[in-house]
Amino acid sequence: QVRLVESGGGLVQAGDSLRLSCAASVSSYVMGWFRQAPGKEREFVATINLNGGRTDYADSVKGRFTVSRDNAKNMVYLQMNSLQPEDTALYYCAARLYSNTVTYSQGYKYWGQGTLVTVSS
Repeated sequence: QVRLVESGGGLVQAGDSLRLSCAASVSSYVMGWFRQAPGKEREFVATINLNGGRTDYADSVKGRFTVSRDNAKNMVYLQMNSLQPEDTALYYCAARLYSNTVTYSQGYKYWGQGTLVTVSS
């Protein structure tokens, strides 16, 4: 069983930055970030492979968000810049058992409880 704990969410204004963190009980997984806004489906945000050499982003966050990891600390991060009200959502960290990165939520087996990001205009 893999345990994932997200932190770093909060209330910010449009244009601000936040860094989300995900503490994992192990580091040997592809990791992903997803988000779910009120009344909407969960959507892909970013993913990173095991050594950090490959990352993928949703078009809506490309150029603004950066995913990274520190395997020595079993941590994954999501740096979010130029935040907009439409980025308001519950952000989830997820772990995938296989070595390739994917952008669909069904490809991830373990999930954290989420951290709430609220961006005011």
